[in-house]
Amino acid sequence: MDAVFFADQVSISPDPSSGPGWGVLDPVVLASALAAVTTHIGFVATVTSTFSHPYNVARTFSSLDHVTRGRAGLNVVTTMAPNAASNFGSSELPNHDIRYARAAEFIDVLIALWDSWEDSALIGDITTGTFADRGRIHAINHDGPYFSVEGPLQLPRSPQGRPVLFQAGGSAQGRDLAARYADAVFSVSQTLEDARAYYADLKGRVRDAGRNPDSIAILPGLTTIIGSTEEEAFARKKELDAISGASSEVRALDFLARRLGVEPETLDLDSPVPPELLEKAKTTNGSIGFAEAALAVLRDRSLTVREVLQKGGAGHRRVVGTPEQIADTIEAWFKGGAADGFNLMADVYPSGLETFVDEVVPILQKRDLFRRDYEEPILRSHYGLPRPTARRSEYRPEADKVV
Repeated sequence: MDAVFFADQVSISPDPSSGPGWGVLDPVVLASALAAVTTHIGFVATVTSTFSHPYNVARTFSSLDHVTRGRAGLNVVTTMAPNAASNFGSSELPNHDIRYARAAEFIDVLIALWDSWEDSALIGDITTGTFADRGRIHAINHDGPYFSVEGPLQLPRSPQGRPVLFQAGGSAQGRDLAARYADAVFSVSQTLEDARAYYADLKGRVRDAGRNPDSIAILPGLTTIIGSTEEEAFARKKELDAISGASSEVRALDFLARRLGVEPETLDLDSPVPPELLEKAKTTNGSIGFAEAALAVLRDRSLTVREVLQKGGAGHRRVVGTPEQIADTIEAWFKGGAADGFNLMADVYPSGLETFVDEVVPILQKRDLFRRDYEEPILRSHYGLPRPTARRSEYRPEADKVV
């Protein structure tokens, strides 16, 4: 596996009686603990650009990349949970355009801070007592609409140059943000046709941004329910549905409604979504990517809301089948120009993941679609990404505080 991905949210679930929601524990703390007992796998932690400051984040993730010896990734999100705003002194979530404008400046500052030390700046000469070359450490002197940061960062460039940047761009602004900055993108598509269209569009935006389209990995989400036979796989799904019970269906319906920006009571489980609600969903202030993925399935008027929920609803694509069938769909998407890899989610942990590793991975390896060993213990190498060179800032000695 390339990395463990930690989603995160800076607010509790709207209904904590069924669970606290994403991100119970701080993902950076989790990544640090797990890195201490692993050697190769990467760790991708999520941070909100809407409610974080880039200097703190740059320092934290550069530190994480140092202590993991080059296995840190940062997933930048703009936050879609309305109740998060009140945890940071705001009455409501900023609108979509403002969140993405702030995110673009946030990432620009992050990169400038990570690159404020040239690769050769660290000297560490114990004979002369020279820690660093002051002339190769630069203030960034950033002054923008959302942030004012002088810099430089307190610590030298990390083993990867800078942590691997992940983004989940679904809207036009999100795709442009990913095209400008991201090393990898977590995407959401329910159908092969939609995944191909997203893949082609984003790779085109990367090219238009002056970057090599091969310099970014597109990773659709994939939830698997695996059985030794197709019948066994669907029996497992049925059992899981029974265990979760009616309350799970209610939560799934509420989740879908929130993705679409409508009230749950307006959705009838045994009927298709009314066309007028589909139109309303286009104006949601939440995740555009998840909303559009849900709409792609909901437009099929032969499917009821309950059937849509069984396919994954407003979340990631769900595949039920044998190891061979799971491998087939992975191969079809990979070779069909829809994915460079996948953000894998098992139905049950750890058994679902163990089944995937033991039964699906060997099939992919036999088809030469999956590695048999790590090439390097560096996250960038897992994705075939080169170490980025530092973007040198203008050097002004009077503004440089490094000693």
